[in-house]
Amino acid sequence: MSKNLHSTMDPTKMGIGRSIAVLTSGGDAQGMNAAVRATVRVGLYTGAKVYFVHEGYQGLVDGGDNIRPATWESVSMMLQLGGTVIGSARCKDFRSREGRMTAACNLVKLGITNLCVIGGDGSLTGANEFRTEWSGLLADLLKAGKITDEEAKKSSHLNIVGMVGSIDNDFCGTDMTIGTDSALHRIIEVVDAITTTAQSHQRTFILEVMGRHCGYLALVTALACGADWVFIPEMPPDEDWENHLCRRLTDQRARGSRLNVIIVAEGAISRDGKAITSDQIKKLVTDRLGFDTRATVLGHVQRGGTPSAFDRILGSRMGVEAVMALLEATPETPACVVSLSGNQAVRLPLMECVQVTKDVTAAMAEGRFEDAIKLRGKSFENNWNTYKLLAHINPPDVKSNINVAIMNIGAPCAGMNAAVRSAVRMGIIQGHTMLAVYDGFDGLANGQIEPITWTSVSGWTGKGGSMLGTKRTLPSKMLEEISQNIAKFNIHALVIIGGFEAYVGGLELVQAREKYEEMCIPMVVIPATVSNNVPGSDFSIGADTALNTITSTCDRIKQSAAGTKRRVFIVETMGGYCGYLATMAGLAAGADAAYIFEEKFNIKDLEVNVEHLLEKMKTTVKRGLILRNESCNSNYTTDFIFSLYSEEGKGVFDCRKNVLGHMQQGGTPTPFDRNFGTKMGAKSVLWLTEKLKECYRHGRIFANTPDSACVLGMRKRALTFQPLAELKADTDFEHRIPKTQWWLKIRPIMKILAKYKIKLDTSEHTDMEHVIKKRSPLGK
Repeated sequence: MSKNLHSTMDPTKMGIGRSIAVLTSGGDAQGMNAAVRATVRVGLYTGAKVYFVHEGYQGLVDGGDNIRPATWESVSMMLQLGGTVIGSARCKDFRSREGRMTAACNLVKLGITNLCVIGGDGSLTGANEFRTEWSGLLADLLKAGKITDEEAKKSSHLNIVGMVGSIDNDFCGTDMTIGTDSALHRIIEVVDAITTTAQSHQRTFILEVMGRHCGYLALVTALACGADWVFIPEMPPDEDWENHLCRRLTDQRARGSRLNVIIVAEGAISRDGKAITSDQIKKLVTDRLGFDTRATVLGHVQRGGTPSAFDRILGSRMGVEAVMALLEATPETPACVVSLSGNQAVRLPLMECVQVTKDVTAAMAEGRFEDAIKLRGKSFENNWNTYKLLAHINPPDVKSNINVAIMNIGAPCAGMNAAVRSAVRMGIIQGHTMLAVYDGFDGLANGQIEPITWTSVSGWTGKGGSMLGTKRTLPSKMLEEISQNIAKFNIHALVIIGGFEAYVGGLELVQAREKYEEMCIPMVVIPATVSNNVPGSDFSIGADTALNTITSTCDRIKQSAAGTKRRVFIVETMGGYCGYLATMAGLAAGADAAYIFEEKFNIKDLEVNVEHLLEKMKTTVKRGLILRNESCNSNYTTDFIFSLYSEEGKGVFDCRKNVLGHMQQGGTPTPFDRNFGTKMGAKSVLWLTEKLKECYRHGRIFANTPDSACVLGMRKRALTFQPLAELKADTDFEHRIPKTQWWLKIRPIMKILAKYKIKLDTSEHTDMEHVIKKRSPLGK
């Protein structure tokens, strides 16, 4: 697909005269409805006819009422529902050629030549097989007189695009499959609940999570709750694991821990391929150690419930990309799957992904476990390496004589404590002495500094807010006192976890290096703020938790207008001048508009939005949702917008307003924020350890190069370190935001899904990429 192929084409006319069918197949997953909704609405936006196929492939074979036209309104209020509204079924009929022939006949009769399949690798492989034999099926149908020559000509080619819906995250080529994040939410809710009861009784808890062939859920759960041990199919434990496990649990108790948590994937195996079950582990712990032990099998709870904000956004973005991929496909284009890499939607050849997924299974069967981990992809490998470092290494006997201080700056946010915990533990593993600085730069200036130990951070991953205490004060007025305390406490490196103030504070310390030699130490800033406005990172710790809080609140608010009430809700979100929360929550909650500072708006825009809502009230969808970022405009305040809408909507709809306030900062961190914080904390200390070696001169540490003070950020597809000073050029200091923000590009999706007649920019194309097959170590 060339970059400029469609840059001149009007996207609202791309689908004219074409038909698209969407089906969900295999096991259900939360977020499938978001993908169906986006596929339907974007399909209609392009001028195509869109059909629902009910009950998966079974509906395709049975035809009739199972294949129905979809309308704009028929996908309303679907976003917040779990499972799949259009149904899914295991289908024997479709596995036979006879069944596929009937399915082909049903599609030809309706003129459908574009199929969007949302399911696991089995469902997608089936779709590809269907596409490959399409011309043969048509020939047989013609011969049997079931279709005419003209019908066969019109439907000569079938396009297939897949989206992966699977809570196991077992499909290679994508970082996250639809449903995985929501499943983690369910698991973590249970872990948090179990932890409180286990601590009361000094218990050992064994939790079995789904994942017959893939340990992703188990692995991320273990990271997110700081488990003592995890069993996954990709990497069975070493031969003598029983003794090793008992030793670990005993050590943890000796350190003062009141509970032990062991996570088991349902497909966990030993080195010789035998299953390792939760009952087997329970018996081992009870018989050998006499610990009070309980086992819980989570089962289908993990599939249920409302989808997380991440899954709704993922499903929506994938749905848009899938429609574009279908309409741009030529007979030569291989069937593709739309997936996520970092924060980018990418297209990958379907069968390459299926092949790599099969390669993982083969690697496990042949005992090549290192290869299995690698084939799962970078994200899986990083999780495994972080888990190994944090869980499987005992602190060394030899100390490094290095003191690393750690602090929180700015407003508190969920996930800060997870970052502190992993940084502290990683530092101790490296042999360093870790120092906690309380109350931010104030604490650094006042000497509120004390050693922090392995056990003092246990249980921190699930705690919201900031255990170290945090303040917004910047260091510029206290540089003298700060430099004295860096010398007094012999601090050799600094980890600063926080929002925009953490970035600016770090810069001030770097600028003070000319005057104060004590500041010449390596420093790293880890972005942690609900606003997601730190330069150098696409994501900040805490933003995901805030987004989920806003989204679930909007769900409840919208529900209050269920029935026949014509009502418009105006909801104010946090974020300072950064419109990330308003935009992403708008996409996740199905808002009609989201006003933000970065995208200027005037009275005419407000008028267009009101007219849009007046039109909407004539349909069966009698509710509207408007989000407004708190600092988007000093004159068009939430009160002003509320008054304007109330006046203009008189007699048609009434208005309600909600200012969400500080509830957005609070609550327990989401699995994403726990995991992200854990990885960032660990990575920052490993980087500081390397920097300290580089900066060691004549018996002392001296760091004054720009690359010795960095922001650790997520950039597109990787965690990268960027010098604080270099990021100044990309920073709007007055409004406390980066000058370039990736998520602005996905704002049009929200407007299209809300039925605005706007132009979707199709000039920036997602080319078909190839799955990098790491074949060399496999000897293939």
